[in-house]
Amino acid sequence: MKFDSNLAWQRASSAVAANREVVLALAGVFFLLPTLGLTLLVPPPQPSPGASTEAVLKSLNEYYSAAFPYLLPIAVLQAMGMLSLLTLLTDKNRPTVGDAIRLGLKGLLPYVMAQLLVVIGLGVVGGTVIAIGAASGIAALAVVGAVVAFSAVAYVMIRTSLLGPVIVVDGQRNALAAILRSWQLTQGNAARIGLFYLLVWIAFMFVIAVITLVLGILFALAGSQEVSRMAEAVISSGLNAVMALYFVGIFAAVHSQLGRHAATGQGDLPG
Repeated sequence: MKFDSNLAWQRASSAVAANREVVLALAGVFFLLPTLGLTLLVPPPQPSPGASTEAVLKSLNEYYSAAFPYLLPIAVLQAMGMLSLLTLLTDKNRPTVGDAIRLGLKGLLPYVMAQLLVVIGLGVVGGTVIAIGAASGIAALAVVGAVVAFSAVAYVMIRTSLLGPVIVVDGQRNALAAILRSWQLTQGNAARIGLFYLLVWIAFMFVIAVITLVLGILFALAGSQEVSRMAEAVISSGLNAVMALYFVGIFAAVHSQLGRHAATGQGDLPG
């Protein structure tokens, strides 16, 4: 079937609105707090005007080296949050927050395993393509290799974006089977789905940038630099948590539209 992005957005936003209180609370616990904690513990580097490429790369390398010990537990926590939110948004039995977290925990291991399989596969293939281009000594070929690798990563991420709903809604606990199921559901619609994800992401990033900039200026005028930094971190983390919540709803809506049968009492979103 042909993917309908308007229908997916309507169903995702309706599902989030219908469960607003509980899903916002879960998004705060699993997305806002970890992101805010990382921002405060390891502040991201502030670009200096006129800084060289080498200086920028060095500061990024130092940042990720300092943040690395926190990234893995945060990624696992956010995966747990996504699975719990999917349960709340798709289960017609109306589970409590505790039930949703417990059900999400059951799918955590296969979800992590599936993601690891995807990352390892992409690392091997993408690394090989980039290495071949770099080893050739031809700058144009190296650039082409990097573009091909990036395109392949984007394509695979789109085709495996329904791993969460497949595990939660379909109840698939085999990591490889979950990958294949997501691949099957997105067959023939990868370009439309990818464009939909991109447009939603761009819209959210624009809104986040504008709100953060405006409120950041207001806080800077009203208080100290430290107060401004804290306020910007809280606002940015909160807005990113809202974006993550809507993307969870979008994944559920895309999955429901492309192949979910409503026989088990799960999977259909409101609207």
